[in-house]
Amino acid sequence: MNGSPVLNDPNTWSLDREVVLVRVLAAPPAAVFAAWTDPDAFCDWFGPAGFSCTVREMDVRPGGRARFDMVAPDGTPYTNRFDYLEVVPDERIVLDHGSDVDDDPNRFRVTLTFDQQSDGKTVLTLRQLHPTAERRAVVIGFGAVELGLQTMQKLARHLGVD
Repeated sequence: MNGSPVLNDPNTWSLDREVVLVRVLAAPPAAVFAAWTDPDAFCDWFGPAGFSCTVREMDVRPGGRARFDMVAPDGTPYTNRFDYLEVVPDERIVLDHGSDVDDDPNRFRVTLTFDQQSDGKTVLTLRQLHPTAERRAVVIGFGAVELGLQTMQKLARHLGVD
């Protein structure tokens, strides 16, 4: 697990290090949560447009880990790892996301919330906390917001609510 004091200290949460994406999905929280936690479903939608995905391991529980590879349209492979910190079914997942190496200096904290609206839709909120404001600027600069929105669009298609 990432032992970064910057990510682990709740008092260091800072807007200059945060990226927030929100999408309302016409599906119940259980279905949206399942898309994040079922290894067979996950790669059906995870990643920006044109990327493929292969799950190598997915153990969704506090202390568990997911390891998966994403391949860009140009064939470039990217290893990924989630280290799960908190899992509350149909409500919340907190994880550290980085490449599949120990002590990745660019690893960032992700908090996913699945909030049910009165009409049964789910408000999916994805909050990223990057290690530094500079790192946040780098990921925004290479298109992380647009790529994240593409991923949420693929999730909506996977759920059949696009």
